Amino acid sequence: MSKFPIKRIRTLALVGQAGSGKTSLAEALLARAGAIPAAGSVERGNTVCDYTPLEKSFKHSLKLAVASFEAQEHRVHLLDTPGYPDFLGHALPALAAVETAAIVINAQNGIEMMTGRFMQWAAKRGLDRLVIVNRIDAENVDLPGLLEKIQQAFGKECLPLNLPAAGASKVSDCFFAPSGEADFSSVEEAHKKLVEQVVEVDEKLMEVYLEKGEVSPEALHEPLERAMREGHLVPVVFTSAKTGAGIGELLDVIVKLLPNPAEGNPPAYLNLPAAGGEGTEIAALPDPGLHALAHVFKIEIDPYIGRLAVFRVHQGRITPATQLFIGEGRKPVKAGHLYLLKGKTQVEVAEAVPGDICAIAKIDEIQFDHILHDSASDAHIHARPLELPIAVFGLAVQPKKRGDEQKVSDVLHKLMAEDPCFRLEHNAQANETVIRGIGEMHLKVMLEKMASQYKVELDTRPPSIPYRETIATRAEGHSRHKKQTGGAGQFGEVFLKIEPLPRGQGFEFVDKVKGGAIPNQFIPAVEKGVRGVLQTGFIAGYPIQDLRVTVYDGKHHPVDSKEVAFVSAGRKAFLDALGKARPIVLEPIVNVDVLAPELKMGDIAGELSGHRGHIKGSDAPRPGTVKILAQAPLSELEQFPARLKALTAGHGSYTFEFSHYEQAPPVLQQKLAAAHRPEAHADD
Repeated sequence: MSKFPIKRIRTLALVGQAGSGKTSLAEALLARAGAIPAAGSVERGNTVCDYTPLEKSFKHSLKLAVASFEAQEHRVHLLDTPGYPDFLGHALPALAAVETAAIVINAQNGIEMMTGRFMQWAAKRGLDRLVIVNRIDAENVDLPGLLEKIQQAFGKECLPLNLPAAGASKVSDCFFAPSGEADFSSVEEAHKKLVEQVVEVDEKLMEVYLEKGEVSPEALHEPLERAMREGHLVPVVFTSAKTGAGIGELLDVIVKLLPNPAEGNPPAYLNLPAAGGEGTEIAALPDPGLHALAHVFKIEIDPYIGRLAVFRVHQGRITPATQLFIGEGRKPVKAGHLYLLKGKTQVEVAEAVPGDICAIAKIDEIQFDHILHDSASDAHIHARPLELPIAVFGLAVQPKKRGDEQKVSDVLHKLMAEDPCFRLEHNAQANETVIRGIGEMHLKVMLEKMASQYKVELDTRPPSIPYRETIATRAEGHSRHKKQTGGAGQFGEVFLKIEPLPRGQGFEFVDKVKGGAIPNQFIPAVEKGVRGVLQTGFIAGYPIQDLRVTVYDGKHHPVDSKEVAFVSAGRKAFLDALGKARPIVLEPIVNVDVLAPELKMGDIAGELSGHRGHIKGSDAPRPGTVKILAQAPLSELEQFPARLKALTAGHGSYTFEFSHYEQAPPVLQQKLAAAHRPEAHADD
């Protein structure tokens, strides 16, 4: 039996903009709970959650960290996440592991770009949300104005559970035992608004409230949980991790008000049929008596202990002796050891129940997003996919030292295992290896990690742009492959038609051959020939996408027809059709979000417009700052980071996120086609 039953487990992710004080807040909570002797500081590099050498050097979080601790006879699994957009591959997976997302706001800076995005992401996943206004002790803060802006931005359901008092040196409770003074507003008024918001989800309780004018906190607990589950209430609390103001009260909120695993919205899993097709959603039930289901949301590769897989148990019970299946794997493995994590410290435990966040070490088969389960019949169950940003910022790389190619490849694959938004690709046409991340800082950290942790250094340069090709109209193609060289020959004939698909639809291959004109065993050979052309392109040598190929007729010979003949006939028929279908080049378009001083808005807008960019809108997240939303071709943005730095004297930041492909301008298409080797389509 677990020391902590499900009702006494809490899971909480600290998310929000970089600089809001999430890591310091985690330290303050750990110290308040007695889990550490005293709170460390980011400046001194001795915090529990920022434990890697790079984090200590950069003085901000670069990866997701787990800090599990005990407080008031409860087990709290606290997740600290990086706040820079470049590291969303570490921050977003935290939302798949918790019941509550705590969006942390810097009282000085107010609502920032990542504040709103995390509020939306958490709501979309059905999480309870808590807003923590941190650094209330800072100078020149407008806390009443900030609370008003929070309610304007995210709704009137954002109501304070406590209010700053005594010049922000402490907070006054507005829920459990409302009393005392506040620096602004009124404790009694805040309490009244909370109660009225909560009773709206419970008709019987509303009747009691209307009759008596008051409801006890105990009677409010269940409807409060429901209000938070439904997004009808988003509590706001005030804290200062530096002075400790509101930290004890925040710990009380976590233990007494935030949902346990049975009270939060159940996580959605997908039941995918073995034969393919659409999956159906199923809910994991927080029952330790059912089959085990656990989701791996973090992989960390430690230079000393190897691969560490961090997972959240959603259903069932896992012990060191549990035989676990990994994803769709058919061979079970034994966990051996289960660990709770407190930063880099691992504490061995005897079991994990629903709600627990634990780790298993040294099982190399476990990958990010895998499902761990104890029943072979659950191999078809997958986690609901995380909506992670597509990495578009790239660098072409090669080892500085000759002979390091294999070592570099091994290290890059380790980094990919840890970060779902870090990609490695090989551009065969340009013969270059490209690493891709969310932004410049993302790849800078990766390169520094390779150099410091793995002693591998790379030369870098801008990569080739990942153009694509497609067609603009329908066309038909035909080819007959016939060879006779004495003895058995080769024969295959293919008729096919091609048609464009909407952007982003990829490729479809359809078999509509009737009457055995092409025997079934040769249809895959035709498809193989077609797919070969997809990779090599037609007019400019780039992969072809967004089209449907339908094979509808052909001929075969009972003796001479072979696979190789239909591969060749399929390839040439496809090339024949492409030549008639007005092939075009597509270029990648990215969303560009820029945060910069307001005075520089015109310069930045001009810079983007001068490179075929389109301004989609702007916002003022805080006084003196502007957020510009734009779209631009990736090919035009190679110099943008340097230009932004020059225009803003280093005070601007940006993110790129892949949006879509669209037709490249005619001049660019002609240039790319002219540079393409004419022999690319020569017959084999």
